[in-house]
Amino acid sequence: MDLDPESLRARDRYGLLIAVIQPRPIAWISSLSPEGIPNLAPFSFFTGIAANPMSVCFAPVNDRNGKKKDTLINVETTRQFVINIANEETVEKMNLTAAAYPYGVSEFEKAGLTPLPSTSVKPPRLAESPVSMECELLQIVTLAEGPLGGNLVIGKVVRFHCKDEIWNGGKIRHQDLKTVGRLEGSWYARTRDDFELPRPEALL
Repeated sequence: MDLDPESLRARDRYGLLIAVIQPRPIAWISSLSPEGIPNLAPFSFFTGIAANPMSVCFAPVNDRNGKKKDTLINVETTRQFVINIANEETVEKMNLTAAAYPYGVSEFEKAGLTPLPSTSVKPPRLAESPVSMECELLQIVTLAEGPLGGNLVIGKVVRFHCKDEIWNGGKIRHQDLKTVGRLEGSWYARTRDDFELPRPEALL
């Protein structure tokens, strides 16, 4: 198969991306509206960028009508957000926060989750998450307006939280973190089927 992406509908291009880029880590983003109402939503277009500065990014895609996600609206306004890590223990409640609630509704309340005060930013972090990263906005890159238009949100990590039981002297193990990843459709993956492959020395 040989395809020109521009010959496909945006929905079909999106479907191809999520079918082949997997498993995708999940950024469970907590943000705050200008009125002070907390929002919590998962995004699977997410990764780390660099250690200097410690930075991360996620990509909230506009909905099928071209409307911006509540998270993006909040981050544009407040310039702060928190990335909480979802794992096997929280994945079902994480899925509840993916529902399309009206703007201004707190997903913390709807999913029965606990907001905790952050240290360096105003949006709360998530008590149930094993790891939370408080972030200040560095940049938003708008790739396209309209339906399924992409937006890249780049943030600097200004505070890092980790539960004591998985800290392990700073050597966090995936066996303890037990993260989940997104696949295509409604499928998820665990990190239990793992293997180790040390990086080789360069052949001179």
